Amino acid sequence: IKSPTTGDQVPLSAFVKWTTVPVRPLSISHQGQFPATTISFNLAQGAALGQATDAIQNAVAELGVPPTVNGSFQGTAQAFQQSLGTVPLLIIAALIVVYLILGILYESYIHPLTIISTLPSAGVGALAMLMLFGFDFSLIGLIGIVLLIGIVKKNGIMLVDFAIVAERDEGLSPEDAIRKAALIRFRPIMMTTMAALLGGVPLMLGTGTGSEIRQPLGYAMVGGLVVSQALTLFTTPIVYLYLDKLAHLFSQVGRSKQQPPSPRLPDEVSEAAE
Repeated sequence: IKSPTTGDQVPLSAFVKWTTVPVRPLSISHQGQFPATTISFNLAQGAALGQATDAIQNAVAELGVPPTVNGSFQGTAQAFQQSLGTVPLLIIAALIVVYLILGILYESYIHPLTIISTLPSAGVGALAMLMLFGFDFSLIGLIGIVLLIGIVKKNGIMLVDFAIVAERDEGLSPEDAIRKAALIRFRPIMMTTMAALLGGVPLMLGTGTGSEIRQPLGYAMVGGLVVSQALTLFTTPIVYLYLDKLAHLFSQVGRSKQQPPSPRLPDEVSEAAE
């Protein structure tokens, strides 16, 4: 190495001794019952956690480590990998629970689908908002989408509930009933949506300690509510009318199958009547 005083090259053997005498560590870390070593990493600017985990797994595969060496992610990376496997199941389970509860409430197999039809627009809006501002779809973003399921479906509930009551009690046609529901329930729908949307603005714009956790939740809420509010007031009545026609079609098919066939007279009796 280069000497800092004279500038000449000095061999390492002048002040370093190399030996083969084994040394022992002062402590041995364990993960469960096995010795373990933790290697930490930070994300580069603009890199996502999913890209980092894929790069690490590819690097481990290229190293060709023996089968006795096992590696696993811990901390945030572990939570991310677990969420990848449970996110679809969680969303499907939430939708099934919502469908069952609404089906029991309205005693219908069709109208819960009208209410659930408001949810895709909220999910698209949340994902678009996260992508637009450079946020990953993390566990916090998932929590925001699950929260949107509870907030957005109330738009459909308010419309469908009023329309069903108007059809049953006032004898209105489906077109008149859903139009009246959209006119009368417009103000409460706007009030509740704006209250939830403005409640997410501080989360979206807040800075300081922990803001990296709160901001994805705020962006997901605001984006999902803006898009769903702009679409559901137009799409929900259309879906309601089409599904109502489908329900009437199924009911007519069911009645035709339940009606017994008309009795057929024997040939002798029909000839005698002639």
